Formats: sequence, C-alpha cells, structure tokens
Amino acid sequence: METTSQAVAQAPAAEGGQQVPSARRTVDGYLQAPFPWYGLDEAFTGPRWLMQVGTAADGAVEHGSIGHGDEPSVKNEYAVGSAGEPKEKFAVVVTVAASPSRRSADGTGLLEATSVSSAAWLAGVGLLSFTWPGQMDHSLRDDWLDQQTETAWALADDLAGSDWSSLSLPVDGVPTPFHYRESEFGWVLAGSTQAGVHVGAYGRGMSAYGLGFAMIKDISAYA
Repeated sequence: METTSQAVAQAPAAEGGQQVPSARRTVDGYLQAPFPWYGLDEAFTGPRWLMQVGTAADGAVEHGSIGHGDEPSVKNEYAVGSAGEPKEKFAVVVTVAASPSRRSADGTGLLEATSVSSAAWLAGVGLLSFTWPGQMDHSLRDDWLDQQTETAWALADDLAGSDWSSLSLPVDGVPTPFHYRESEFGWVLAGSTQAGVHVGAYGRGMSAYGLGFAMIKDISAYA
C-alpha cells in the first residue's frame, strides 16, 4: 500500500530528541477523511495526541494514527527504568480505510486494496520508527530500519503464521478478534471493525491485553 504523509505527519523532534507538543499539530488532514477514526476507549484516561495521516496516490486520506500515553522519542537507547521497564509508556492506534482495489480519482492509475495486513504493516513500521537498538551506531540505523521494515511487511503478509497469536479485545463494546505479536521492541496488533475500517495498534510499556477501542466522536477535540 503506497501512501504519502501530509503536513500533519509526525511532528519533528525538538532539541534533545523530544517531540514538538501536539498542540502545535493540525487536525485538518484528519477532518478530510471519509471514514471514522478510532482510538482507545474511555477506560484510558491519559493524554491523547495527533500523529500523522497518510494519503493515496490521488490525495485521498487513507489512514492515520492517534497516540496515547507518553509521547515517545527516537533515542539511541530508549529509556528504561530501574526495574527494566520502559519509561515511555504509549499505545498508538492506526485507522485504515477498508477499500477494494480501485482506480484513482484522476483515472491515471490503480490504487491498491487495503486489508487487515495493511493495518498490521503500518503498525509494525510505526513501532520501528520509535526503536533504535542501543548497541547500534547512528550511521547503521537506516540499513537496520530498511531490513526491519521488510520483515514487518513479510509478517503482515502472513497473519496466519506462527509469529501471530489471537487476541480478543472490545471494539465499540463488541468483542473483536485481533492478530497479535510481541517483539523485543514492543507489541503489534491488527483487526477489523464493523464500521468499515481496519484497526492496527502498537505500543511499549502498556499491556495490549487490557486495551479497548472506540470510534472517536469528535476528532477536532484533539486539535
């Protein structure tokens, strides 16, 4: 699934590796989406923040992410506490419009279909974007990221494989099956909703087992 990021892409890191506060981001790209956005349900009472939207070749908004908890930053060694637990505890929910293969609006090409695998891949790559093995030299990170991105795609393309397990979580109050996997960097999951979208999620420091998802009633409240 080829998409491009709009101006609401992940905010650039400020000095010291900290993310620009979400208050400075824009909700405009999210408002252009013809599908509903999902986030953690009301059981989660911590901070929520906009991340990025992705567009198809014809400019239509095709997917986007909402963050929950601590805003993670890319670090050479992502922070851990004295007990070995990550100091940054976050979960990111990715919403992907469910759509078949179709012609672009300008008629010049064919847009790929989206699926649960699309959500799984976007979630897997999202987790990688906040991961940087501490023993790795800065100059090698791009090569490592390319390799891990290919691995994330291969895993997303084989949701029936042994790397994935099944997990049932509530979506709008309805128990819903998800594909779930863990790695040394965090966890990734993906499934479908009854609202015409696929949902992926990734996180670190927050357990996926107690999460629930719900449609966001007013995305403009995040602005």
